[in-house]
Order: sequence, then C-alpha cells, then structure tokens
Amino acid sequence: MHGRVKVKTTAQQEEEKRKEREKKLKVYVAARDACFSKRKDGVFDDEALQLTQQLLSANPDFATLWNYRREILTHLETVKDEDEAQKIYEAELSFLESCLKVNPKSYGSWHHRGWVSARLPRPDWARELRLCDRCLSLDDRNFHCWDYRRMVVKMSSVPVKQELEFTDRLIGSNFSNYSSWHYRSTLLPLLHPGSPEPPPSRCDGDPPHSCSPPSPQTHFHRVCEEQLLKEYELVQNAFFTDPNDQSAWFYYRWLLGRAEREEMISCAYVSREQERVAVAFSRPVNAQSGSLLLVLDGQPQRVEWRSVHPHFKHSPVWICDLPPGTISDIANEHNLTVHWTEKHTHRDCALYTGRSESWCRDTATDLELFRSELSVEKTSVLQSELQSVNQLQELEPLNKWCLLTIILLMRALDPLGYEKETLAHFQTLKEVDSMRSAYYSDLCSKFMIENTILKMEYAEVRVFSISDRNLTTLCHLDQLLLVTHINLSSNQLRRLPPQFAMLQCLEVVEADNNSIENLEGVYHLPKLEEVSLKNNKISTLADLQPLASCPKLRRLDLRGNPVTQTANVESELAELLPSVADLLL
Repeated sequence: MHGRVKVKTTAQQEEEKRKEREKKLKVYVAARDACFSKRKDGVFDDEALQLTQQLLSANPDFATLWNYRREILTHLETVKDEDEAQKIYEAELSFLESCLKVNPKSYGSWHHRGWVSARLPRPDWARELRLCDRCLSLDDRNFHCWDYRRMVVKMSSVPVKQELEFTDRLIGSNFSNYSSWHYRSTLLPLLHPGSPEPPPSRCDGDPPHSCSPPSPQTHFHRVCEEQLLKEYELVQNAFFTDPNDQSAWFYYRWLLGRAEREEMISCAYVSREQERVAVAFSRPVNAQSGSLLLVLDGQPQRVEWRSVHPHFKHSPVWICDLPPGTISDIANEHNLTVHWTEKHTHRDCALYTGRSESWCRDTATDLELFRSELSVEKTSVLQSELQSVNQLQELEPLNKWCLLTIILLMRALDPLGYEKETLAHFQTLKEVDSMRSAYYSDLCSKFMIENTILKMEYAEVRVFSISDRNLTTLCHLDQLLLVTHINLSSNQLRRLPPQFAMLQCLEVVEADNNSIENLEGVYHLPKLEEVSLKNNKISTLADLQPLASCPKLRRLDLRGNPVTQTANVESELAELLPSVADLLL
C-alpha cells in the first residue's frame, strides 16, 4: 500500500466542507453584527461602507444592508464636494455590476442601482443603456432589467422611436421574447396614438337636446389604424414561424383587444314609486367619498349613496333614496342631474308628468363596449387575417392559440354574425385543452352574455333571455340595470353572485334547471315580484335568506330543490318570507 495517494472518503470531504462553511459563516456573522452595531450607533463612515460591501458581495439580497448603505452614501454626500461624490457613486455602480454577476435578478441590486443613478451628479445614461443591453442579451426576460431600462429611458429622454427599434431587434432575434412584445405594447400608443370619435348619448323618450352629452370616450392605449395594420403583419410572421409559442399570440390578442373606456356616468335612473335614484358608472367607483352630487330641480339634495350590496366598497352601480314625497306626485315634472365631481362629468335625467320612471344612458352598442368600430380598410385586413389564421388552423388543427385567436378575430369583426362558429370553436378548445375547459366555459359565457345584451338593445326591450346556453358564470350585470325580466334557465350556474343586485328594476327572475346553491345577489331588489328556481340545489332555509330583503316578492317556485324535503319547510318559509302568497314546493 505504500506510495499510493490516499483518497479522502465522502465523509471526510463533507466534514471539511462543513468546517469551511462554519469558518465563512463566523466571518459573515461577525461582519453583519458589526454593521448592525454601527448603524445602531449612527456611524456612517468608510469602514461601514467596506463592511456592507463585503457582505453584499456574498449575498446581494440583504435588503437591510442596502438600506444602511444608502444612509452611509447620503451622509457622505453632505461632507464631500460634487467631484468626490461623483467618484463615490461611480465606484458604487462598478460594485453593483459585480453584485449583478452573483445574482442577475437581485431585487436589492437593481433597486439600489436605480437609486444611485438618480443621485449621480453627472449620470452616464448611455453606459446604463449598454448595461441593460448586455444583461438582456444574457436573459431577455429579466424583468428587473426591463424595469430599470424603462427608468433609464425616462430619465434620459430616449426617443420612443429608438426604443421601438430596440424591440424590433430583440423580436427579430427571438420571436419568443414575451418581454419585448409587452414593451412594444407600451411604446406603440405613445408613438402612434389613435383618436376615436365620442359616442352619442341616449335618453328614455327624451328629445336629443334634453340630455347632456357625456365626455368623449377616451381610448387609452389605442394605436392608430395605419400602424395597427403593420403590427398584424409582424405578429403573423411570428406565430406562423412557431405556432406553439404563446408570446406572439398574447401580443396579437392585445392588438385585437378593446380599448379602455373613459371614467364616466353611463346611466342615471329615477323611480317615482321607490323615490330612488340609481347611477351606473363605466367602472367600479367609491361614491361614498363625497364625489357624487345629486341636484333635483336646481336644488342640491342631501342623500346617502350606497352600493347595491354590502360586499362592495367599489361598485359600478350606486343608489340613493330621496326624502319621502320629493317626486311621488305623478302630476309634477322633475329635472335631475348627477354630478361626478371627481371626474368633472355629469348626467341629466328628466322625469316627465305621468311617468313613473325615467333614465338617461349610453347603450353598449353606442359605446362599442363589446367590439371596436372598424373602418372599411381595417375590416378588410381583419378578414384577411381571419382567412390566414384559418389556414394555419387547418395545418395545426389542435393548436389552442390558433383556435382562440380565430374566436377573437370573429368577435372583432362581427360577434353576432359569427356566434355559431364561435360556439363550435369553444367546444373544440375544451377538447384539445381540457385542463382549461372551465376557463373556456367562462369566456364563452361572457361572450354569449355580450351577444345577448346587444340583441336586447337592438330590439329595444327590457327582457334579458339567455336560457339553455351552458352559462357557467354571469358578467356585465351593470349593463342590465334597466332589465325587468331575466331568464337564466337551463344553464350551469351555481350561484347568483352579489353583482346580481345591480338589477334594480328587476321584477321577474327565471333560473330553473341550474345548479344554484347561493342566492346572495338577490338582495334588496325593490321591484322583484316573482322568482322561479325549479330543479336547483337550494338545500337550506339559510340559502333563501337574501330573498327576505325583497319587499315585493309574491311568488316563489322551489320545486325540485333539496330544501323542500326539510321538516316544516312551508311554515318556516311563511315566517321567513311573509310577503310570498304563491309558494310552490
């Protein structure tokens, strides 16, 4: 055995590694404790700067030490002249580069670099852009670097066109660069903004001059049509190159998306019988902040605004009750104005003699809520896009991104005209991507509800009927404020959600043959008279408690629900719902 090299056992190697780690840990802990002690004593000297540098070089994600380091640098600024401060901060930037080599996605390092660059007396923004270029060349999805780049671009006033060309280069080298597609979506509206026309306003039976027009609809993040058409060609090249890569498909979906609406009052409704005012907004708001003012016949009213359900602090629909006798006399005419002072907008509504109710609103069709108005040129291009994606789908029949994009193109072009094809494609989607079938069911439900709202408004009726459509969820309920009769029968609904309370004019609910277990949204509906819930899953009397808040409820059909098997159910319901005269069990 003599003359042979002794090979260390695994146990010996592990023991030596353990001792080495313990040695490093003792040094690290000693330096850390020294830093904490100095900070506690308010010491901001060069030694403290060196100690924090030693620790952060090994562990750049120690947030407390970055905070201490900033305190030290802030102190040094007060005792150094500008040239000395410049040298200190340049050295800090070099140190930060070494930290980023340890962890290129260190939150603390990138945040500290942004802080240093902002305080540098003479910053070199070109250098910072080059650093971003290098980091993104190594990892084009480093979102810390992307955030920092946006800060550098803003501080140095880099032209938007130059940044857009930067995304061109990155996308050209890698179509799968999701971050570049996203950055592009923030730049295009700045370089090529669109400017749509304001929508008209409609009032219930009023002449045009009696209803004040709302503020123009502002389409935030909208791109002008000419550039939009060019983007379609770019993104099409990407997904034809790799149909299974999701980055380009997401960007394409953004291009087809609807613009955000301006914050505005979309509807004002007044009921003489309830002496109640309901106001619908274009987005959920908090009207209890004092920003809503009601003026009746020229006189400001002291009213208490409340959301339609206690679950909501922010809601698209708010209601208030007027003092008794204020508008109850049917022989009198009243003019009402709701001012939203926070957004400097208002909505007028006239309640004429002999009328029990009135409203002024913008319809979904007027506002193009569910699709964007297309010019002839854009319609032609989108038709061509649809044809191209259909061709791709023939080559890739099981590609979920392709199927979903076909649906979105059809909705952009003609949601009602393509309804049958849309339903068929959703069915295929659920089969090829079964893990997300619930998502597709909800999305399909959303689109079917949008179509039904459009049909209802074209017919100018207040009946919303969407039975036997396999609905799994309810949405856009703020658009149904004026509906008096709703039919949701033979779907797959499990609940009537709190948003259902937005249907303040509702008189009849038909929701037979669903799987409804929860009625929390049937809450304080002042006009509700009939509710039919045959063949659902209402199992306890507590599930029916929300109905007790509806003062006019006269008829209730619970046949085929488990609750009907409860002992003494009839007497219990009579006590819970004394206003119900026609109870079917």
